[in-house]
Amino acid sequence: MSPKTFFNFVNDQIKAGNDTALLYVLNSKGSSPGRQGFRMAVCTDGQMAGSIGGGIMEHKFVEQARTILTQKTDQVYFRQQIHNKKATTNQSGMICSGEQWVVIYYLNAQRASSIFRLVEILQKNKPAQLLLNEQSIFCQEEAHTKERFHFQYETDKKWAYTENIQTRNLLYIIGGGHVGLAFSKLMADLDFYIHIIDDREDLNTMVSNAYADEKHYISYDKINQFLPEGDNVYVVLMTFGYRTDKFVLESILRKKFRYLGMMGAQAKVDQLFKELLESGISKEALEMVHAPVGIPIASKTPEEIAISIAAEIIREKNSNPN
Repeated sequence: MSPKTFFNFVNDQIKAGNDTALLYVLNSKGSSPGRQGFRMAVCTDGQMAGSIGGGIMEHKFVEQARTILTQKTDQVYFRQQIHNKKATTNQSGMICSGEQWVVIYYLNAQRASSIFRLVEILQKNKPAQLLLNEQSIFCQEEAHTKERFHFQYETDKKWAYTENIQTRNLLYIIGGGHVGLAFSKLMADLDFYIHIIDDREDLNTMVSNAYADEKHYISYDKINQFLPEGDNVYVVLMTFGYRTDKFVLESILRKKFRYLGMMGAQAKVDQLFKELLESGISKEALEMVHAPVGIPIASKTPEEIAISIAAEIIREKNSNPN
């Protein structure tokens, strides 16, 4: 679950008057199932979001969170967990080896205000720094350290954790039809800031798209000026027809993106590329385009196509990290 989705959930629960506890993995070693930065929310009404690693260990912490919610205690609950039954103390009940340090906060008014601030920053797609210690939670705009995570431990009563929550990768979906809608819904949970673009202002799938961060109605002859370049920019082309796909692709091919894909059957792609080559576009430029877009899983429906594209983008993002 992306930071934006998770903290929006927490924010919504608090504003609805649903008491919430925040669980956080501050540090991890070895093959611990809960990695540093894993987070979870447990609410009074039984709702939960996120994970701190699963299994019997997570179950125990969820039960502790429910006790804290019942008591509404401001005291911070901090525990080291060792995933080895031979450990003399702090056994988690799991046998996968490794260790993790977990904290639970009851989100009182002061702590909740920091969550509200964090959500405001993330909605603007700006970087933020989250700071946790033995007393409370704090948030500030911008990252003031280079490390993504930093855990400083002296005792169970004196420690500090910082996490840099970076801006999301930018995803531009050109074409707001049924696949664009399904793709937006899927990518909204994958930590991308989504722009969806179409030139049809009355398109029902654009109107009903509640998943994109921004919706733009732009004439395709202006698309080149609208799209930024960058190593964090992903572009997927899926307009309503062959002519518009060709026009848009030709106009943006010279820009430098992290990823550029175009939807379409292989026969369409072959014909379109043939025409672009004949018009003077280089073979090297066309080789940079993922087309047909997505991994080959014989996808048929908009939802299946969206999954195939998302998988290809994730592979690209994770195999060539920034």
